[in-house]
Amino acid sequence: MSHLPIVRSPWRTLILLVGYAFLYTPILMLVIYSFNSSRLVTVWASWSIKWYQVLVHDDVMIRAMTLSMILAASTATMASVLGTLSSIVIVRFGYFRGFNGFEFMLTAPLVMPDVITGLSLLLLFISMGNSIGWPEERGMLTIWLAHVTFCTAYVAVVVSSRLREVDQSIEEAAMDLGATPVKIFFIITLPMIITAIIASWFLAFTISLDDLVIASFVAGPGSTTLPMLVFSSVRMGVNPEINALATLILIAVGMIGFMAWWLITRKEKQHKHEGQRSSRN
Repeated sequence: MSHLPIVRSPWRTLILLVGYAFLYTPILMLVIYSFNSSRLVTVWASWSIKWYQVLVHDDVMIRAMTLSMILAASTATMASVLGTLSSIVIVRFGYFRGFNGFEFMLTAPLVMPDVITGLSLLLLFISMGNSIGWPEERGMLTIWLAHVTFCTAYVAVVVSSRLREVDQSIEEAAMDLGATPVKIFFIITLPMIITAIIASWFLAFTISLDDLVIASFVAGPGSTTLPMLVFSSVRMGVNPEINALATLILIAVGMIGFMAWWLITRKEKQHKHEGQRSSRN
């Protein structure tokens, strides 16, 4: 059977290049201007690492970045656990009383405006503090609880879509052989959905790191996150130090993303080889 040659249209290549340029040119300009010695971010003077040196000695910026990184990592971890468990309940437990309500409440933060979410959580924390005395004050804990609340929905959607693709007959065969549900999850189900969990972890990490509106509502004194600090400083003019900070974050996130992509690709190749080997046998 003859295969028709694939015709590569120049228009397709041009549209692809224009799309990439539209997405990544602003980021490239930000990286270039982070090495600008001028205080004016729109006026090029000369190449310099001046603003990286200023950033190293800026305790306020470093404190805000450290707080945001810790919050994002802890939020992504807890959201991955809760989102994975919720997706298992939705996909594997079947229909039960309150199923529709549970699914609706789980995915509601996806379509809820950030202003409403932040305001409702603020009122909740104030009411809890007045009634039971916890939390005593708004700070890192309240930001973490708020971020876990809406990041869990993103994790549940990603993991649920992957879990529906898993062949359930393998799990049923393991149960017939006497395996417990917990053992089936860790031995069979978890390795099959681990790539989706990793991807959802990075998604939750990015969403938490990027959040400004909700954190502004539930934050307290001494718990200023990086987006809050950047937003407050940008209103008085763009500081070249922010370009240097953004460049370092891009490098760090890019390295982590590349490692995650490599691990996911390696895992998928292993599953593909194992599937081919089992089909031959």
